[in-house]
Amino acid sequence: MRNRTKEIDMCNGSLTKNILLYSIPLMFTNVLQVLFNLADIAVVGKFAGARALGSVGSTTILVTLTTGLMIGMAGGVNAITALFMGAKDSDKVKKTVHTSILLCFITGLIILCCGLLFTRPILNLMNTKEELIDGASIYLKVYLCGSPALALYNYGNAVLSAIGDTKRPLKYLTISGIVNVILNLIFVVVFHMGVFGVALASIISQYISAYLILRCLFQCKEVYGLKLHEIRIDRKIAIRILRISIPSAIQYSVFAIANLFVQSAVNSFDHVVVEGNAAAANADAIVYDMMAAFYTASTSFIAQNYGARNKKRILHAYIITTIYSFTVAFLLGLALVVFHNQFLSLFTNDVNVVYHGTTRIMIMGLCYCVSAFMDNATAAARGIGKSMTPTVIVLLGSVAFRILWIVTIFAYYRTIKSLYLLYIFSWTITSIPGNIYFLWHYRKIKE
Repeated sequence: MRNRTKEIDMCNGSLTKNILLYSIPLMFTNVLQVLFNLADIAVVGKFAGARALGSVGSTTILVTLTTGLMIGMAGGVNAITALFMGAKDSDKVKKTVHTSILLCFITGLIILCCGLLFTRPILNLMNTKEELIDGASIYLKVYLCGSPALALYNYGNAVLSAIGDTKRPLKYLTISGIVNVILNLIFVVVFHMGVFGVALASIISQYISAYLILRCLFQCKEVYGLKLHEIRIDRKIAIRILRISIPSAIQYSVFAIANLFVQSAVNSFDHVVVEGNAAAANADAIVYDMMAAFYTASTSFIAQNYGARNKKRILHAYIITTIYSFTVAFLLGLALVVFHNQFLSLFTNDVNVVYHGTTRIMIMGLCYCVSAFMDNATAAARGIGKSMTPTVIVLLGSVAFRILWIVTIFAYYRTIKSLYLLYIFSWTITSIPGNIYFLWHYRKIKE
């Protein structure tokens, strides 16, 4: 029986209204997660200095890489759970939630082990500044101890989002995030623990959020609820999840790898440019994660209606989520351009750092909205069970292109502006084949 107070019906009613109602709590969830992470960086920048800010900022790409792997795994969980919910196949919903919890937990453990072993070599490979690398290594190793918890939270969030409930994940994240901010201030301001304190506060909050969302699923009596004795890997379900999750995780991770080249290019400038880039890059997380709420809506709504064979609603959901994500990115980007000084002053008191951060914000603020056409096409394709080809399109059009840009255009001009411009060009050339691919397969769907 559907709990109407918590779950949104994806297969009936107004899509414009329901997608918005579904996405708003998810937007708050995502932006709260970003704001709590920004609080980490703000506390470090304000109370531990620009050097600590640069150290934490130097790990942003690697944190994105590891988080992306877990989000990618959760993406498959979301799509398959929504598909079976739409098809009203209770048995397969049960098998999906009990199989995927193990898959996600194993992913978190693998990331933890690999991170602890290879953190320092990767930071060296990125040409991390000598004065920043020790702090960056400490932060990342401690932060990655929370990977199993983060993987389990993303799993729970994926399951609840797939059945139309985005409110409870918001509540759990709010609780853990408040704890994170309080611990940040205690560890950094009171005990002067610097980057170690910020990382420690983060992993404690991650385990709290994982506990809360798992408790919810274990106590739930609905078909998607967890039962300890039923947790096992169903081979057929696992294969279906991994067919979507692995390409999705590869896409997220290779994006981060491509951005390692970008970070290495940034690191070729003076340390004040690196610190300015680190401060301004915090805007990326705010914009991308708020847009991501609509990508999750796109996958969930399309997957449920694909399972229910509601072809027209699939197309309408795709169009509506694209419009919503574009609009949000445009408005947020414009606000960042207008209030860039106020935004950057949250992270640093250094005038030179603000100056170099402004360069990035002025370019990126007007470009974010273009990425909606690329990312929502990928999310929509995932909703109809197509993940591999969209991943290849992204790898070729966005990742390979960025690397090519760095070794050609950037290598020729050697300016920070020429580096930042690669984003809008890569998003544009990737979005065209991505949207064509989704629409081509949409035409083949039978009602």
